[in-house]
Amino acid sequence: MPPAAQVSKQPTGWTVYRQEITFLVLFVVILGGSFTLISLNQVNESIIEPFTAQIAKASGFALNLIGQDIQMQGTIIRSSRFAVNIRNGCNGVETMIIFLAAVLAFPSPWRARIIGLVFGCLAIQLVNLVRVVALFLTGAYFPALFDSSHTVIWQTIVILFGVLLWIYWANRFANPPLAAAD
Repeated sequence: MPPAAQVSKQPTGWTVYRQEITFLVLFVVILGGSFTLISLNQVNESIIEPFTAQIAKASGFALNLIGQDIQMQGTIIRSSRFAVNIRNGCNGVETMIIFLAAVLAFPSPWRARIIGLVFGCLAIQLVNLVRVVALFLTGAYFPALFDSSHTVIWQTIVILFGVLLWIYWANRFANPPLAAAD
């Protein structure tokens, strides 16, 4: 029997999953804190609403590029066929918060986290821009499909995109592959 000093103890119980538990706890805390923060009136009025107005403006610009003759009024995008008001929940912020919480909680180098956050949030907003444009076109040309497209299809697509983007980032960029043992 080897001396006690040479015996290596394997972790047992919850310590086996310490890294996973730490990730989940951090994820929930960051997620809860972020959603609490954006629910504050001052944060909503000074950050979220101006951000939403920029989303509406970019969407109106894109719709004008494809010949929709759009007029903008704050967060309202209007044409002779249809009008839509971009509100909280349609601005991609919730998906960005989920992505942000997952990236920040994941055990990876800070450089990888920052790069992931910048490019991830840009990608999420690009998908959200496609969402707003597609929803406006749906409302203008296929109004019977607007509600289900808005509440079921596009909400699912944007959130699923954020989750899949995080999985891609975590597998590809968060932790460099270990060198093969000789």
